[in-house]
Amino acid sequence: MSVTVFTMTHKKFPTPGDPIYVPVQVGRARAADLGYIGDDTGVNISEKNCYYGELTGVYWVWKNIKTSDYVGICHYRRYFCTEEGRILTGGEYEKILSEYDIIASKKLKLNYSYYEGYASDYNIKDLVAVGEVMQKMYPEYHEVFARLLHDKGTYFGNMMVCTKALYDEYCQWLFSIFEKAEEKIDASGYDDYHKRVYGFISEFLLYVWVQTKGLKVYECKVGMTDEKRETAEIKEHLAAFFANKDIAGAKEYILACLKKRPDVLMEASDITGELKLSMQVIAVCELEKEAYGSSTIDRIQEFGALMEHFRKLNDLVIAFQNGEGDTFSAPEVEFYLQKAVITDIALEASARLFCTPQEAVQVARAVREYGMKKREEA
Repeated sequence: MSVTVFTMTHKKFPTPGDPIYVPVQVGRARAADLGYIGDDTGVNISEKNCYYGELTGVYWVWKNIKTSDYVGICHYRRYFCTEEGRILTGGEYEKILSEYDIIASKKLKLNYSYYEGYASDYNIKDLVAVGEVMQKMYPEYHEVFARLLHDKGTYFGNMMVCTKALYDEYCQWLFSIFEKAEEKIDASGYDDYHKRVYGFISEFLLYVWVQTKGLKVYECKVGMTDEKRETAEIKEHLAAFFANKDIAGAKEYILACLKKRPDVLMEASDITGELKLSMQVIAVCELEKEAYGSSTIDRIQEFGALMEHFRKLNDLVIAFQNGEGDTFSAPEVEFYLQKAVITDIALEASARLFCTPQEAVQVARAVREYGMKKREEA
């Protein structure tokens, strides 16, 4: 069994030591040569990279690679890995693929339907157009497509590993749909991020294809070798706003960022969860300031301390939601006692992240009563 995992990249990067990982420069038809294999050789669609993203590399592998029994796709900073975070070796791929049809990313669990999420961040007409094409070309897949649109899950990153025969079948299906969809979709006026229509939609279509075919899927953890540059820069700017107690400025800044790059909040980008926590900080502090005249930011300004404060608050809420209120460790108890100024607003806002509005009120009350009890005991 030979396994080759092609690493899609648009920049120089430190490659893994295992030779099964082969870098492919995507969009090389319009970029400087980085010294890797390019997606502009042989049969290719490299010129379409601004609309297809890493799919121009996926297409290149389909049309030009004939020597591997198993092929896969990963990214220059995003790899399939063990639960401990170590990048998978060739031997580990072989073992998994001896038992499963395909390796894909762990399914993202969304707080909303895929349709709602796409409509919020992109032009929903593009997704509808792809559905219309699928209904005509592959009606058996469209039934599943229509159902999963309103499910709260999807794969991400266009990452997969399987036999070359199965990979080719998937690519034939995917690119035949997009070829027809191009007649309906005009993304030429979109900004550079939103132009990548086909790259975004294909992540969901892999999920549809796998589900329709009833494949045995190994949903694998995806590890990051480093944080997205955009994500790191956003956090640095937010830290500066928080240090200056400028919640209004932080809100204006993050909303402008999300308008350009809504993907930074995805788990695959916000790998520490700190951008979501930052948005929680902003929302809570706004409400506290309006209600009390002061807020958490008046007591805690350092970014790391703010993140830890709200992360522990969320942990308390989750524990009570799961009926684990009596199992807190000493550090968690100490946290609550030290932060006795935690407001009802902060408690209920945290609870609303994980519960229905009605449940949130009950959970917040339970946490509050727990804190009062512990203070009395102390």
